[in-house]
Amino acid sequence: MIDRLTAAGHDVTVHVRHPHTRAAATADGPTVADTVPATVEGVDAVFVTVLTDAQVREVCLGPDGAVAAMRPGATLVQHTTCDPATVDAVAEAGAARGVDVLDAALSGGPHDIRDGRLTLWVGGDESALDRVRPLLATYASPVLHVGTAGDGQRLKLVNNALFVAQVGLAVDAVRLAESLGLGESTVLAALQQGSGASRALQVVARGGSVDSVADRLADLMSKDVGTVREVADRAGVDLGIIGTVLASEAVEKRVLRKSPDPSTS
Repeated sequence: MIDRLTAAGHDVTVHVRHPHTRAAATADGPTVADTVPATVEGVDAVFVTVLTDAQVREVCLGPDGAVAAMRPGATLVQHTTCDPATVDAVAEAGAARGVDVLDAALSGGPHDIRDGRLTLWVGGDESALDRVRPLLATYASPVLHVGTAGDGQRLKLVNNALFVAQVGLAVDAVRLAESLGLGESTVLAALQQGSGASRALQVVARGGSVDSVADRLADLMSKDVGTVREVADRAGVDLGIIGTVLASEAVEKRVLRKSPDPSTS
């Protein structure tokens, strides 16, 4: 994202906490700041891309957070997958400061960013989105307005639950095919051309096997599934068939790599 924004001629200041990622983030010349307030002071737009819900709160809220240091009229774009309640808290803090908060949940990977085709589901004020749309367009297309702050995360959680469930279905499809005498690589290549194809199946096929996808994504998928379950439980919502697939052995063991609970054996 930094590379795409910089290449488009925008002045970019970054705050990267880990030394091993700082060199890559600053290779193309953006300004480096040592604190969150120093990063966001006086700028038009702030982009938050961290890993966990707790990190979103740490970076955005409190006296040393981004919202407190941003100028009124600026826009905070929150990309991290998190609990919608966290977005609500950030948006409330932003409103008190005159800062617009956009809940810009994303779908895609590094190759999508490089090609400028990351998908964004944006919740928040549509006029604020229009102001930053040229910035988002440097690395994302489509950029879809889906409702109020928090709705981007809600849609992302549904998407991620469906993705993990579809990976689980791919696991079982391979199991079924192998029991009929077909090899995994043959099955993955062939199914992409049929009516049973999906984006999840393409990801698995591109990786060469279900195990290769789990090796890379198990931790992230586990985090997202945990958040989906927490949000659904709090809202009293039944996950239905998706929940059944997520609780299956194919997903729990092969996709999320969870060990059996000894207390239930």
